[in-house]
Amino acid sequence: MRITPDNKWKKLVIIGDRILIKPTQGHDRTASGLYLPPGVQEKEKVQQGYVIKTGPGYAIPVPVESESWKAEEEQVKYVPLQAKEGDLAIFLVSGATEVMYEEEKYFIVPQNAILMLEREEDF
Repeated sequence: MRITPDNKWKKLVIIGDRILIKPTQGHDRTASGLYLPPGVQEKEKVQQGYVIKTGPGYAIPVPVESESWKAEEEQVKYVPLQAKEGDLAIFLVSGATEVMYEEEKYFIVPQNAILMLEREEDF
């Protein structure tokens, strides 16, 4: 199978409360004026990037019921994540895992390491 821009992310499955983020370069200023000062970026405690893909969220435990008349289908339910594809995320690098995919750098970040999201929405 050949990877194209259309199917590049389809084969990736992000697990649980994790989020795949592509870091932005340098001291980018967003359209709304949000920007990280150079001192913060130099220390690399905080990073920013765009959400590429998210996991399903936090799994909710399925109650154990032993009712013989019920079908044996176990549907896992999730509490969804706040982050959505396309959001700009400000996150703690200490909670993130750096990965290389298709020769590009990404971070896999748990939702609890994200400090803030910026979302472009039409109001």
